[in-house]
Amino acid sequence: MTGTDRATEAFVAHRNLLFTVAYELLGSAADAEDVLQETWLRWVGVDLDTVLDQRAYLVRIASRQALQRLRTLGRRKESYVGPWLPEPLLTAPDVAEDVELADSVSMAMMLVLETLKPTERAVFVLREVFGLDYDEIAKAVDKTPDAVRQIAHRARSHVAARRPRGVVSADQTRDAIDAFQRAVNTGDLQGLVDILAPDVVFLGDGGGVVQALPRPVVGAEKVARLLALAVERLAEGSLETTQINGQPALILRFTDEVDTVTVLHVEDGKIAGLYAVRNPAKLSHLTDETFLTR
Repeated sequence: MTGTDRATEAFVAHRNLLFTVAYELLGSAADAEDVLQETWLRWVGVDLDTVLDQRAYLVRIASRQALQRLRTLGRRKESYVGPWLPEPLLTAPDVAEDVELADSVSMAMMLVLETLKPTERAVFVLREVFGLDYDEIAKAVDKTPDAVRQIAHRARSHVAARRPRGVVSADQTRDAIDAFQRAVNTGDLQGLVDILAPDVVFLGDGGGVVQALPRPVVGAEKVARLLALAVERLAEGSLETTQINGQPALILRFTDEVDTVTVLHVEDGKIAGLYAVRNPAKLSHLTDETFLTR
């Protein structure tokens, strides 16, 4: 087997993992794919005989490339029109069953990660989600292991203060989604209010390309009225239930074209967050067989 064949075999074996690492750092499938290309270009030039742990080495390359891109994305997001949401990805059932992974890629958690500085985000993801040791993370972010430990502690504290509340059972989630759909389908305003958490948040991302909410809407009654106004439009399309980023979601289509992806975040049996992505550039990966894996 040639060196290129060996490099290809190793890269393919870990490709899904590398994509997940890049996606968790960037919140964008398109940018994660670019990171994979950059990782491959660097990996193919490595002398594999000097690599003791191919998985760790590949994750290190991908993390460095993603971190560089994350700093650029931060400047791009400053000029983004309206609320920014991560690019939604269809996820396989086994991702939803992996509680830790599903939590880490959920819309709610990805928005918490957005509040971290780039290096903090990289350290948190590599340590808390993928379990890399401090020495390996230090190589990826060009810091000392002691510095990485301090960054990890700071990032954990930051996330702990903002992360979504406890894990919800599958039955609770299913019941909440069923009640939500019934209320939306019938235009039952009181039913909507009842299934929404008092402090529910609705975010819409149109990217300035299509119409979307220019700012968050907060509170059960306000969100219920907003949804009630949309019932007539919803009736003109087809609504499909699926799993996006490890959470239940609704895909709205008109003439087979995806119009809106709304991810639902459930806490204590109530809908606590609705994240509606309408920016066409963020919906192109929904037809891909993209798998998030540890």
